[in-house]
Amino acid sequence: MRLPLILALCASPLAAQDADLRGPDAFADLQDEATRSAAIFEEMAKVLTHPRCLNCHPVGDRPTQGDAMTPHMPPITRGPENEGPDGLHCTACHGDENRDFLGYPGSLPGHAPWHLAPVSMGWQGLTNGEICAQLKDSARNGGRDLEALHEHNATDGLVGWGWEPGTGRTPAPGSQEIFGALTRAWIDSGAACP
Repeated sequence: MRLPLILALCASPLAAQDADLRGPDAFADLQDEATRSAAIFEEMAKVLTHPRCLNCHPVGDRPTQGDAMTPHMPPITRGPENEGPDGLHCTACHGDENRDFLGYPGSLPGHAPWHLAPVSMGWQGLTNGEICAQLKDSARNGGRDLEALHEHNATDGLVGWGWEPGTGRTPAPGSQEIFGALTRAWIDSGAACP
């Protein structure tokens, strides 16, 4: 009798988290394809504008950190390869996985590789429509066509880190699986921007 209750309690946070990001089926009633596509992108933007994404997609040369998106401490800059300045690359502190701090309610985020998005992919402060246009522009999205963008959103491990950010950070809404499905539906419906 206790096992079902325990399983229900354990499953509740994940189910609630997934509920924060609606899947593509939630937009099936929108008959106009461009309207549906733009609405799907608005749903994707719940992830794209979450601190887990924005912290590593700064418009300038300095990343932000945490849920409050405060300037990175210690003060670090992008560097020539988006991996931190010469002599102090991101991996000097950020390892292959998250590390909890002993006796402190937080963690040091980590994933291999750990780096910033290129400056051309910075979108802190942009509107959802501006982010959408940027994502569709291969000159500003890392040279990706829409299929490569889907692959990136659906399977890239550093993108996936946003849903497993370590102790002390709020995960991105939903899951990478839902985000990938939304990306696929957005592309299939014409990749319209809001």
